[in-house]
Amino acid sequence: MNRMAPAKPQLIFLCASCGHESRKWLGRCPQCGEWDSLREQQQSKPRLRGSAVAEVFPLNGEGGEESVRLVTGISELDRTLGGGIVPGSMILIGGDPGIGKSTLILQLLAALAAQKHKLLYVSGEESVRQIRMRAERLAVQSDCIFLAAENSVQAIISLVEEVQPAFLAVDSIQTMYSETVSSAPGSVTQVRESTSLLVNLAKRTDLPIILIGHVTKDGSIAGPRVLEHMVDTVLYFEGDSSQVFRLLRTVKNRFGSTNEIGVFEMKESGLAEVDNPSALFLAERPVNVPGSVVMPSVEGTRPILVEVQALVSPSNLGTARRTAIGADPQRLALLTAVLEKKIGLTLFNHDIFLNIAGGIRIDEPALDLAVIVALLSSLYEKIVDPATVVCGEVGLAGEIRAVGQMEMRLREAQRLGFKTFLMPESSRRQLEAGSADGILVHPVRTVHEVVERLFV
Repeated sequence: MNRMAPAKPQLIFLCASCGHESRKWLGRCPQCGEWDSLREQQQSKPRLRGSAVAEVFPLNGEGGEESVRLVTGISELDRTLGGGIVPGSMILIGGDPGIGKSTLILQLLAALAAQKHKLLYVSGEESVRQIRMRAERLAVQSDCIFLAAENSVQAIISLVEEVQPAFLAVDSIQTMYSETVSSAPGSVTQVRESTSLLVNLAKRTDLPIILIGHVTKDGSIAGPRVLEHMVDTVLYFEGDSSQVFRLLRTVKNRFGSTNEIGVFEMKESGLAEVDNPSALFLAERPVNVPGSVVMPSVEGTRPILVEVQALVSPSNLGTARRTAIGADPQRLALLTAVLEKKIGLTLFNHDIFLNIAGGIRIDEPALDLAVIVALLSSLYEKIVDPATVVCGEVGLAGEIRAVGQMEMRLREAQRLGFKTFLMPESSRRQLEAGSADGILVHPVRTVHEVVERLFV
């Protein structure tokens, strides 16, 4: 009697960068363009939905978002989350190794434990003894925090059903695995499947979950790009080991602004909140030095004053260098071309270096005018009045364009004692009467007026 041979397992190739599936190996991923990123995987059987019909609820029901948020008590973290943790939300936090992700999680659990919430911290990288040692160093002690060293997502779900916590922290998602998938932990399939199971747990039980994610060499969260689409909030912990402060930046938030940042200072006892980041970023600002100017930036709902530094020097190389730290290098090249074309400067034989002091990154167009002023100050070797702040967008025609939230920037400059504000003329006309009391406002329309106002 002939027996049919068992069917061979179907093999597919998954991109380690974006999760794209292919039936055959390709040297380059057709979706994200990465080379040699497709890995062979066994095709997992699709999980079929049950036949039960989901319950339907009216839109105008009880339990509005703002009334059910879980406020952590850490104001800088609550700011980035949009005012607190929403029940059933999935939060993903990434950052370089040693930046302070696990420290922040422990301090978050300590703040929630002070409100008598039962909490569960699951680590796939450390033992319970190691977590307790770190907690002792941070002076975190509570009977409401429960610890577990586990890598299986199914086991974590069983722990949640047993402990019934009000909050779950998982460190890290790349070390977790699902027992229904045969690939190794950290693979594209495992990361996606493990996250999917935890998302289902969060939405089904209204349990807020925070995941810690590893980052790649380019600073993005490791694993498939779909991972960031599956969660509700994505936070990046930024900073340099040589700097004392850390920035918690929101890059995705379904329940709040995506432009918020939280500022922390790293101390021996853990992360301390910084209530006045403007003063922190300007604390070591040099006085009466060419190439330095202050710019009021707005990150979400928070105005922050930062120092913009520029260095323009003759180049001995065949091709002059253009380097920007904390700003867009392409924007620096554009503004350099504007100065050459509209003012007649000769910069092709000069090295240009731009730096946003303190390690912060500014992406908004309002930085343009500060870059122009810093470049001119360094080139002309002329000092900009230390009590002056500048803000505005620069167009290709050399015009100074209006930027948003100017009154918020103006109030922050007044609060820190600045006396002069250089801004676009169109923004000056939009200010409310009396908002500029106590500070001298200089409206400008073109880069020519900027040169005449500050350097002639």
